[in-house]
Amino acid sequence: MAWLTVLPPIAALVAAMWTRNVYWALGLAIWLSETLIASGNPALGALGSIDRAVSVFGSTDNTRILLFCVIIGALIASMQRSGGIAAMVEKLHSTGLASTPRRAGFVTAISGVLIFIETNVSLLASGVLGRPLFDRLKVSRARLAYIIDSTCSPISVLILFNAWGAYILTMLIAGGVENPVAVLFQTIPMNFYALLTVAGVFLTVALDRTFGALAVADANWSEPIGQAEGVVDDDLNQTPSRAIYMGLPMAILIGGALAFMWWTGDGDLTKGAGAQSILWAVVLATACAFIFLAMTKRAPGKLIDIGFEGMGDLFPAVTVIFLALALGSSLSALGTGAFITSVAASITVPWAIPAILFVIAGVTSFTTGTSWGTYGILVPIAVPLAVGAGLPMPLVVAAVIGGGVFGDHCSPISDTTIIASLASGCDHIEHVKTQMPYALLAGAGATLLYLAAGLMG
Repeated sequence: MAWLTVLPPIAALVAAMWTRNVYWALGLAIWLSETLIASGNPALGALGSIDRAVSVFGSTDNTRILLFCVIIGALIASMQRSGGIAAMVEKLHSTGLASTPRRAGFVTAISGVLIFIETNVSLLASGVLGRPLFDRLKVSRARLAYIIDSTCSPISVLILFNAWGAYILTMLIAGGVENPVAVLFQTIPMNFYALLTVAGVFLTVALDRTFGALAVADANWSEPIGQAEGVVDDDLNQTPSRAIYMGLPMAILIGGALAFMWWTGDGDLTKGAGAQSILWAVVLATACAFIFLAMTKRAPGKLIDIGFEGMGDLFPAVTVIFLALALGSSLSALGTGAFITSVAASITVPWAIPAILFVIAGVTSFTTGTSWGTYGILVPIAVPLAVGAGLPMPLVVAAVIGGGVFGDHCSPISDTTIIASLASGCDHIEHVKTQMPYALLAGAGATLLYLAAGLMG
């Protein structure tokens, strides 16, 4: 009856696609797993689920990552309210490099690269920057939506000093992956979808040419009526202050994480304590952002309230991480990984596994609207598959990461796709319709590359 051990993750996939609610899907999978552990007793399975959730905090790395993901919300809120993000956007705008559609596209795309700390903040900030530039140059907002969405989301999984990197690192640690920090960073050159998508954006901007539905939108440009479709976060409309109010906390976050990893790894970054280093760095960066916010006197007596508001904004994402960690622990106790490893060892075409995982991750993310939930479901499956099939761990993990972003880009219910539409002031359905050909092209290219990489082993 070993095959029953794969029932929980399969149920999670089905529930996620059917309900489009990753919380229910992960919760159901945890309960099923614990019920199987309890010899089929559903009542004991429910009680076991509670204990399993509590056990998540038994791991110091898990606790550190959850704290990081909460605290980074306070960091983002502080940089927004201090006017630091607005000042950074204005600084990019004032360079004088936005006088043509090509230059405006580059400035907008580069802003999405620089503000990589959180996808939604990056989307909003880039949209705020690009909308007046594109309107002035009579370039469609559909093209703006494509540029910011196809830059910000992929960059978040390529520059991994953010909550995405912390989340994936936690999944690798929970899966018992050796040297997880090294594996995490080795996924970057193998994240074919993200690399192809970002390259596609910069190629589109450089050539100043589009195709498909996006070309039709560009040809049918008309004067935007009002800003009703471009409502963005009030915090991003703060009066700009100084770019250093964002620049220095970001430098502390990135530089601090690298320095602490080098220190804890005795001079070897790949052997450093990743979760511990990232937590130390985000605490220091948040303290710096708090000081800057206090200096601006824009929130007298409200510093703590702003911090808690920012933390609250990320609570849904942190809940997904928490449930995913609990599921990973439960599946490990159930023996799912060991069964999948044994099955993978018998697969006659193991070279196809990365491509298959990429497609499955894309479908899951498309139907659920969340790549985070997709990772929580598939990474615990991908790790033992890589071990059993003798495939490089970074390649298999990268396939899941890229597939999650691919599905997000095509999904009309994805939060990042919706925010890209709002930030750019573009009709949401038009954005989905005009971006999809680009996403499908990059997805097809990534699938072929994963097939080739699987063959090369």
